[in-house]
Amino acid sequence: MALSFRKDLEKYKDLDEDELLGNLSEIELKQLETVLDDLDPENALLPAGFRQKNQTSKSATGPFDREHLLSYLEKEALEHKDREDYVPYTGEKKGKIFIPKQKPVQTFTEEKVSLDPELEEALTSASDTELCDLADVVKGEKILPVFDEPPNPTNVEESLKRIKENDACLVEVNLNNIKNIPIPTLKDFAKALETNTHVKYFSLAATRSNDPVATAFADMLRVNKNLKSLNMESNFITGIGIRALIDALKENETLMELKIDNQRQQLGTAVELEMANMLEENTNILKFGYQFTQQGPRTRAANAITKNNDLVRKRRVEGDHQ
Repeated sequence: MALSFRKDLEKYKDLDEDELLGNLSEIELKQLETVLDDLDPENALLPAGFRQKNQTSKSATGPFDREHLLSYLEKEALEHKDREDYVPYTGEKKGKIFIPKQKPVQTFTEEKVSLDPELEEALTSASDTELCDLADVVKGEKILPVFDEPPNPTNVEESLKRIKENDACLVEVNLNNIKNIPIPTLKDFAKALETNTHVKYFSLAATRSNDPVATAFADMLRVNKNLKSLNMESNFITGIGIRALIDALKENETLMELKIDNQRQQLGTAVELEMANMLEENTNILKFGYQFTQQGPRTRAANAITKNNDLVRKRRVEGDHQ
């Protein structure tokens, strides 16, 4: 039906509208104007000239002159008298000017206390414990002294020797916070642990370990079948060293705890995804010390750790029943 409608319009395509309007009589033109009165002026589908009839009754004065029109409008605006204000503007400011209140500045004067030379010398040479005891007497309350953290007393050379000798009494090795251990010595620890069958817990947090040290311990994890816990937190290990440790845990079935958090630089999303994949495949890891930055790997890792602990609990319950 749309095609037939178009065919009907084809015969009006070549009509001359000006010629048709020129052939109309005055009566017919008046009738055409009355038809235009019924048109909707808000109809946006019609051109602006067809939305209402022509209401201009004056004859044309000539062609359009923009400059002449602008000069005329400017002249009319200047000659038009401004409307007088109901309340003339005088510039008077009403109300009070806000002045912020200035708080008084408290000044404290230090009181100079003069002590006897003997008493001043005694206080200068007193230890922390003696000063705390003196504070207890003055204030009437117990104050616990705060001392600096003692250095790690572990003998590095002796511990390395005992690991190499496979000492049965050496079960835990703690090298935390020992800053001056050479990198070759740390790699020797990893090499010695490959054949050691008694050390269960090994910790080298904050020892300035780097990627070569992490790679050496990754090689150790592929061989060692007795180590239960490894702590390598707060070091200079990058994503390369962490990836080596993760790959080694795919072959290790005895390690139950690994701590690798707080490295010098962030490991990135790709490394965190590999951690999550490893934890989902390795059912022996029960504790994993790392603060994930991405929600996806964090959720997957938490679910994997929970699942591994449930498996251990289930095996223990089945063993008790047997």
